[in-house]
Amino acid sequence: MKRFSLALTVSISLAAGAQAQDASVISQWVQLRPGGGNEVRVVTTADKCPSLTVDGTTMPMSERAPPNPSFKVHLCAAIISDRAKTATLNETSLALFHANPQRVMVFGDTGCRIKGSVIQDCNDPKQWPFPQIAAQAAKLKPDLVIHVGDYLYRESPCPDGDKRCADSPYGDTWPAWAADFFTPAAPLLASSPWVFVRGNHEDCERSGLGWLRLLGPQVFNPVAGCETHLRLYTVPLGEVDLAVMDNADAPDVTIDSDLRSEYEADFADLAKSKAPHLWLAMHRPIWGAITGPFSIPMGGNRTLIASLTDLHALDRVQLMLAGHIHTFEAMNYRGSAPPQIIAGFGGDNLDSAPADLSGANLGGGHVKDGISLGGFGFLMMEHEKTGWRIDVYKVDGSIEKVCHFADRKLECAKG
Repeated sequence: MKRFSLALTVSISLAAGAQAQDASVISQWVQLRPGGGNEVRVVTTADKCPSLTVDGTTMPMSERAPPNPSFKVHLCAAIISDRAKTATLNETSLALFHANPQRVMVFGDTGCRIKGSVIQDCNDPKQWPFPQIAAQAAKLKPDLVIHVGDYLYRESPCPDGDKRCADSPYGDTWPAWAADFFTPAAPLLASSPWVFVRGNHEDCERSGLGWLRLLGPQVFNPVAGCETHLRLYTVPLGEVDLAVMDNADAPDVTIDSDLRSEYEADFADLAKSKAPHLWLAMHRPIWGAITGPFSIPMGGNRTLIASLTDLHALDRVQLMLAGHIHTFEAMNYRGSAPPQIIAGFGGDNLDSAPADLSGANLGGGHVKDGISLGGFGFLMMEHEKTGWRIDVYKVDGSIEKVCHFADRKLECAKG
């Protein structure tokens, strides 16, 4: 048997064994709903959805999506009251969200890339470390995990004889989703509730239908077509509200005039928010940096920049969180724009950006000061009296960099 097949079989067996020996439940997690509250989701091979035990009372789950040729599994869901204190499935405790999270993990761009001739070694932990990242992060038991998008990178069949991806599933199917996300993420899915941001790999030309089925925040209609864009929504987190923007289909280097109206509407919703403090989570950053010619930083999403006709729409936003660029970046901008963290270093092939981003012009977004780090990892934001401490972790669980965030400003330790 190939290494990949063996690892996948063992991982699924361990995940199922942890769920009170109910082999029909192959994945389970808790995600936050628009407006707040917990939603439990379960992937099962059984014909009937399981029941939960919520504060000692049995609660049936409902079918969210039936099987089809690409997803030969049932997807079940149940909304749990905000007042619920405990919930279990097959005697396994579920990680419910409670107000005012003190420790928030952020990462994204986690899948293993198999597309045409571009092959990432999915069997080498150094080349694809997402399973190790998820395991290390789960040990820290964050109060909330925010995934900033791009889950499924296995788009093409593995070339014959290529040991880096032998026997790997591919495409917008349950086996590919399980291999690229649900199996390696199992310990972290069990430890913490999540918010799932849609990435460009989950647009309708790639794995959009699978994302809407499995992770989408709204009710799923299995006979409807793929929704190209979901309207901005917010999730209350206590002292702040998390605004989640779906910008999966916003081109980076061109302006799509047909899409401007949907992003203008999202920015207008931000401007109308009554929340005193917002964090904005999205996949594509408005102003993010990569290494350009002569090692000069360049970037900026032209569609989003064109849609942001008034910077005052961001006045209530304290911090922006994004992925898409496969590195860690922390930037303060000149003017009134809020600071930006990019955390797209969760597993896919890394990008390059200059270590010092100070002074960069990113499509009109001028960086006052900022840094970029190479390597894979994740970040943990921990609430303190004076703001938030941000620990940037390496794959092995060691801390590479410490930053602080307060009063719309990021400060990262020197060296």
